[in-house]
Amino acid sequence: MGAATTVAAAVAGILYGAGGTAMAQEAAPAAASAVAPESLQEVVVTASAQGVKKLDASYNIVTVDQNLIKEANPKSTADLLKVSPGLWPESSGGQTGANIEVAGFPSGGDAPFFTNMIEGMPLYGTPSLSFMDSSSLFRIDDTVDRVEVVQGGPGALFGPGQMGATANFILKRGTEQTTGAVGVTYGNEGLWRIDANTGFKVTDGWYGTFGGFYRVSEGVRPPQFPADQGGQFTATLNHELDGGSLFVWGRVLDDKNQFIVPVPVIQNSTGTSFSAYPGFCPLKCSYGSWNIQNVTLPTPTGGFENANLANGRGGNLYYFGVKYDQHFGDWEVMNNLILNGGGLDTNALFSGPSPRPLSYLLYGCQVPQATGYCTAAGAPVDTNNYGIDPKTGLVTYPKTGTGTGLPLSYNVQATYAGSGLAVPANQDVIQQGWWYIQKSLSNFADELRVSKSLFVPENILTGGIYFAKYSMNDNWSLGNEMLMTNSPNATAINLQYLAGTSCTTAPAPGATNTCHLTNSQGILNSNNNYNILQHGNATNLAGYLSDSWRISGFLIDAGARLENIDAHWRGCGTNNASKTTAQLGSSFDLWDNKVPVCNGSWEYEHYLTTRPTFTGGINYEFNDHMSAYVRANTGNHFNDFDNGIRGANGKYAPTQTLTNYEGGFKFQASWVYADINVYKRDITGLQYTQTDAAGNSTGITSIYGSTAKGVNFVGTVTPIQNFVIRLVADYMDGHYENLIECAPYFNVAGIKQCAEFNGQPLQRQPKWQARVTPSYTLPWSDGDLTGFITYEYVGQRYQDQTGLTPLGTYYMLSAGIVANVSRHWQFRVQGTNLTNQLGLTEGNARKTGAATGLGGVLLARPIEGQEINFTVYYKF
Repeated sequence: MGAATTVAAAVAGILYGAGGTAMAQEAAPAAASAVAPESLQEVVVTASAQGVKKLDASYNIVTVDQNLIKEANPKSTADLLKVSPGLWPESSGGQTGANIEVAGFPSGGDAPFFTNMIEGMPLYGTPSLSFMDSSSLFRIDDTVDRVEVVQGGPGALFGPGQMGATANFILKRGTEQTTGAVGVTYGNEGLWRIDANTGFKVTDGWYGTFGGFYRVSEGVRPPQFPADQGGQFTATLNHELDGGSLFVWGRVLDDKNQFIVPVPVIQNSTGTSFSAYPGFCPLKCSYGSWNIQNVTLPTPTGGFENANLANGRGGNLYYFGVKYDQHFGDWEVMNNLILNGGGLDTNALFSGPSPRPLSYLLYGCQVPQATGYCTAAGAPVDTNNYGIDPKTGLVTYPKTGTGTGLPLSYNVQATYAGSGLAVPANQDVIQQGWWYIQKSLSNFADELRVSKSLFVPENILTGGIYFAKYSMNDNWSLGNEMLMTNSPNATAINLQYLAGTSCTTAPAPGATNTCHLTNSQGILNSNNNYNILQHGNATNLAGYLSDSWRISGFLIDAGARLENIDAHWRGCGTNNASKTTAQLGSSFDLWDNKVPVCNGSWEYEHYLTTRPTFTGGINYEFNDHMSAYVRANTGNHFNDFDNGIRGANGKYAPTQTLTNYEGGFKFQASWVYADINVYKRDITGLQYTQTDAAGNSTGITSIYGSTAKGVNFVGTVTPIQNFVIRLVADYMDGHYENLIECAPYFNVAGIKQCAEFNGQPLQRQPKWQARVTPSYTLPWSDGDLTGFITYEYVGQRYQDQTGLTPLGTYYMLSAGIVANVSRHWQFRVQGTNLTNQLGLTEGNARKTGAATGLGGVLLARPIEGQEINFTVYYKF
């Protein structure tokens, strides 16, 4: 070790340069450190008992200040996470509702292995629920001073115990001098936004801030109503104590955001590239329109309620937090709490079957169709059409395997909703699920830590208790397939035919009664929906011990956590015992004659389990600009109300557990900064249950595992003064294992199949990712001018666990110019996807397996097209 240290120190001395110093950048907040991000001397507070220098942190952590946040130009809170290698935020769905994958952690929806925190406290008691990821609970604005993003390591020990990744947003503090800024932004997508914040002295020892934003935007994919509308307000108060501090903060959020459904693209024969579907621009088009904006949907209790697509996935939330830190001699006490709640409703379209001609939907191959739609025997290749139920002889849609078309004698009349004009038989149509989820959340969490030096000053023992109590109340109306034109800003389509005395018999000559296949808004199927009411409340209680001991150049830490979750859930409409089917409209309505409604019975679940977590790491500091470390840790991901608890009938899925091994090397000189992390992650307890377009389970639950290895890299190079090249990159090689059966599913054509997951790559995670940003600053006597450009490469990914739908690779170019004029003015022009590249983040999440339909059509979420913003700031 002594020889190795001598050699390493000699090499570092040559690279670093005699008398060299770390690059000076804009100072970070005094609350964390007086050293800037991308400095190994910076003190980080996330996943640490007392705060630790980056040089000594034996885990992967990335920090970005306000300047780097703006340079990243995130399209959403989730999109900012791309500053951390290995995080893959699928921000193509809009401002909210992003799926967030962490390299080596298998997930395909929401964000189960990612937690958002403000001032070290999680925004909800569990990382995600159905229709809720923690990035949807938060918006980035100028009240944020910096963010620390941690992967792995001791993140599984402290606070909420997230074994994946955690982003900790640290708010600005007030200071002696009053400062602030007001900014106005205009975007070429019809965006107008105002940001304002200020910090000031209240009285001796007391300082405050307040600020926020308000914006309205037509959206890069304009839906004919505001895509984003709303704002956020934050206020803080910090007080200096003798040997400590008190920080109080509050926030309100009222924001509505368009939730973007996948759009059609054409996949080439090899599945590696994609092109535009005729008549549908993949980068800037949306199905949303005035025509389909307002609907009336069935409720779980048997009535109807109004829903508005313009409300999107909107947050109406409040937050209150208190952070207290105090030294008593060689004792330190820290208590941190958060209280928050509110609504997080979702009004959105969700993908259904592939688009098709109207005549195919109604009559299948009984009328002429284009080549490829019918077999040689004259049967439909895709059975997601109308048909006659062979058991009852009645019209049915969809009935897997029987969608061969209606007899021509039904003579269905199709008209555009609103105008009443006739729809041509060759009109391209699509069925989208119109889903309405009403979600009310509450959360209270508190963490108490006590630290004391033990035996020697360099040995610090920390004990902590983490407590979280949280609840949800949900009202779901899922399914509600709406028939509409397969076109931007779609128009709903109404279907009806004439029958005799009732719709239970086939049409006959002289029929005069109208049978409605859809309602007047184009809803063609609310039957067999997933309409539920559910309530959940849970308590998480964890205790942990962590010991950190510095011995010469070594910093050794080890810790253990024991956590208990006690969750109660009740619901109706969730199983056959708690629901019945009902005719909600008249007997001539076929679209709502078998709607599931709650029958007064309730299903109950009580999930109770306790699991340990362990971690240990060794960091060696060669000198004040180079270190290396190794670490091992376990971790747990508990079941939540929507995943593993609801519908389990007491047979709960096993806790998902992690075994993680990692090591890293950090180095900084006057011209280079490098942080390299390698890892191996094994996870057990994964579960798979496919759901259909209405949200209903379609098969048994499968339990299996995964394994992954990879490399994360963050670095900067300054070859000449004022010229910086920043690189964030990762490589991940992971696959599924230990699935002992063939997992069943229904493919895009409605045919039942099964697939082997073993050996398939981890769902939707790129094997390679890289983002490189060269920037150059030109100073002058009264300001400076900075230009930068970002090249982003995203490697091959696959839609689901079957590995049958590749999503291709893509690159994206972004750039910006920032001019600081005197001490008061800043002018900023930034753009993303400047070359309008077509890249996919997600395929058809409602369809397992090969999801390419007739004509090579894939329903997918492409990244948004070119967006350019111009901002003017006045600073004081």
